[in-house]
Amino acid sequence: MKNILLIATGGTIASKRSDSGLKPVISSQELLSYVPSSREFCQTETIQLFNIDSTNIQPKHWLAIAAAIEERYDRYDGFVICHGTDTMAYTAAALSYLVRNSRKPITITGSQKPIDMEITDAKSNLLDSLRFASCDRSHGVNIVFDGKVIAGTRGKKERTKSYDAFSSINFPYIASIQESQILFYLDDKDQAKAPVSFCRALNPKVGLLKLIPSMDASVLDYMAQHYDGVIIESFGVGGLPNYETGGYYSVVEKWISLGKTVVMTTQVTNEGSNMSIYEVGRNIKYEFGLLESYDMTLEATVTKLMWILGQTTDRDQVRELFYRTVNRDILWNVTP
Repeated sequence: MKNILLIATGGTIASKRSDSGLKPVISSQELLSYVPSSREFCQTETIQLFNIDSTNIQPKHWLAIAAAIEERYDRYDGFVICHGTDTMAYTAAALSYLVRNSRKPITITGSQKPIDMEITDAKSNLLDSLRFASCDRSHGVNIVFDGKVIAGTRGKKERTKSYDAFSSINFPYIASIQESQILFYLDDKDQAKAPVSFCRALNPKVGLLKLIPSMDASVLDYMAQHYDGVIIESFGVGGLPNYETGGYYSVVEKWISLGKTVVMTTQVTNEGSNMSIYEVGRNIKYEFGLLESYDMTLEATVTKLMWILGQTTDRDQVRELFYRTVNRDILWNVTP
């Protein structure tokens, strides 16, 4: 029987109604009490790291979760993290970079309704997560939600209320869970040979600019005063506007001259970017050596850049790390 650690952080799954709305107050031990059938396949201990709405999650919380896993890594066969859904995809991606090559499963789950409600998805999600974390074939960081297993770098919340809130973007599901059965679509634990490694640093000074038609490029000048890296979420396959007033070319040139990092991605959820297709993307990308997310999710792009800039600001090293595949985050064949 496997030994599992349940790490509670708050979120809807742990919430109860208050005069000001749902508020996370249910403890880790209480959460576990709602799934007594888990005792049939695992022994579970619990810790309460924090009990907050996931809207309030920050990089310091990701580091705290990773540190809790590192401190206890040798004592457990798997880990389940209960988390709010709103920023779950960011946390799953961040943990993919902070805890790499784990042959033990690190499973993240939550719910759309609190666990103490009569009708809720919380009990099934938590039970599925404990089951997946107890499986010999499971490994790495994954989201388990609504019977689906999603690579930690590929999850995205696409529905605000429905039980099937999360999708796997530009990548197949790892597995599905139906009642007590786990059906693996990607069964590759035997290929995971590298030793587990933990990172203890992130640089939170990463900003996001979502382009809209007519947006003034001077907003990037403001961001340059506060951020070490910026992700520009452009239109379609990617590019920067070339308005009569100009601006984007000179502002990007300034970012690069300051030794800061610029990453281009797309506002379109599926199929990724490719700035080489159109003139508005190709010229500026190759002139300044901009990084491009390709098929990566926004959540993975943000957290990967924080992880990289927490280690180095060397331009060549940043590029090499950005295009290195971690937990299935990028499939595009890129030569750094």
